[in-house]
Amino acid sequence: MKFKEILEYSLLNTDNFNVTVYNLMATILIVVITRVMIGIIHKIFKRRIFTNHNIDVGKSHSIFQLIKYILWVIAIVLSLETIGIKITILLAGSAALLVGLGLGLQQVFKDIVSGLFLLFEGNLKLNDVVELDDGEIGKVKEITFRTTKIETRDNIILVVPNSKFIDGNVINWSHIQKRTRFYVQVGVAYGSDVRLVENVLLDCASNHKDISKSPKPFVRFNDFGNSSLDFQIYFWTDRSFEVENIKSDLRFEIDKQFRENNIQIPFPQRDIHIRTR
Repeated sequence: MKFKEILEYSLLNTDNFNVTVYNLMATILIVVITRVMIGIIHKIFKRRIFTNHNIDVGKSHSIFQLIKYILWVIAIVLSLETIGIKITILLAGSAALLVGLGLGLQQVFKDIVSGLFLLFEGNLKLNDVVELDDGEIGKVKEITFRTTKIETRDNIILVVPNSKFIDGNVINWSHIQKRTRFYVQVGVAYGSDVRLVENVLLDCASNHKDISKSPKPFVRFNDFGNSSLDFQIYFWTDRSFEVENIKSDLRFEIDKQFRENNIQIPFPQRDIHIRTR
């Protein structure tokens, strides 16, 4: 049997298309070439990120994902055309089926469209720290067409439908810049030296290695409380994902410094009036 006859040997023959050895080999070649191209592009993106630290990692990941999806769509279309299946005929013939699937899979399609918006707009990127509308805080680990994987502070991976980021109220702590402002609140007893309290709070924040030196921390005398003078120490950090640990460190240090400077944190006080007849 000649080589040409082997290539033209029919593996599957129907009224609509004929799959030959040549068609099958061409389809496999298209898939292999697509995978190789995606691998090369991925290496190029990783090399650029490694050599140029000014490149946004999240944005680069989004661009790579878009390129990957486009290449796979092109590969699928070419593969179908290779084995003789016309896309236009396929779509026309399955219009009723697609309508039925669309009605049954509305939420899935909604998540896919939301994923496209996320990738194109760039409102959500890799390693962004986000707070969902249910109060859950996590770091974006992967954005796919239908879902986004979020790693929580408990090292749990949440798989969140993309539509939740479009329809819901989501706080992106990293959207404008990685450095975010937080605060720790503390009350001191009436009669305390408020300027000494301010200096102690600033000293505690300034000496923490994960608190930014610019902008500098500052203290706000917030209110005259029922049983205390209420202060807030504000600070900036680019480690927003671990900020609860930073707040805990601050509270430990504030308690220590207050004891050394004889600054009292009062207990809540209540006056009870007893009436006798």
